[in-house]
Amino acid sequence: MATFVLIHGGGGSAWDWHLLVPELTSRGHDVVVPELPIEDSSAGFAEFRRAVVNAIGDRSDLVVVGHSYGAFTAPLIADKLPVRLIVLLTPMIPKPGERPGDWWANTGYRGAEGLSEEQQFYNGVPADIVAEAPAHSRGQVSAEGNEPWPLGTWPDVPTRVLIAREDRFFPADFQRRVAVDRLGVVPDEMDGGHAVALSHPRQLADRLTAYPLP
Repeated sequence: MATFVLIHGGGGSAWDWHLLVPELTSRGHDVVVPELPIEDSSAGFAEFRRAVVNAIGDRSDLVVVGHSYGAFTAPLIADKLPVRLIVLLTPMIPKPGERPGDWWANTGYRGAEGLSEEQQFYNGVPADIVAEAPAHSRGQVSAEGNEPWPLGTWPDVPTRVLIAREDRFFPADFQRRVAVDRLGVVPDEMDGGHAVALSHPRQLADRLTAYPLP
């Protein structure tokens, strides 16, 4: 059995994974859901990594899943601990030395026009979950947005990219291009929108647990 380390995205929290966690534990896996210190204006990548490493403790057989902006943090864990697999979920894939604030222009990202934040992020999510989401969002004032991503190369760890076909925030065509350009990886695909852990938790658990561990 694996230990799934679930890293939330920008402005997010551990709540973002609350439907996925029981799906993984019911399959016999351990799950770690750290809270990144995004509300601390002095926290940067070092503090993000420390928060995750501390949450993991002495657990092993690590599968690190980074959702959206969490993809900037997920590979940093493999630089400190023996990670067996990295999964980037509807991700912002970084490159060495890139500041997160520059990622948008560097990738040629264009936001969806005429859609509300709810329509971009939560399409396909049940209405009661959407209504609850604002209570769990957090203001991101941390310092890493202006820091160069600290790894010189991508970790020597198997990496999968999993995208959602109905993602309105990072459309599938955009994610396919970025995954190939930055990692040389053709992404795997599943149904759902950007918040796929809230819209399709069972299917996501099936996909995550089906990945072979080297």
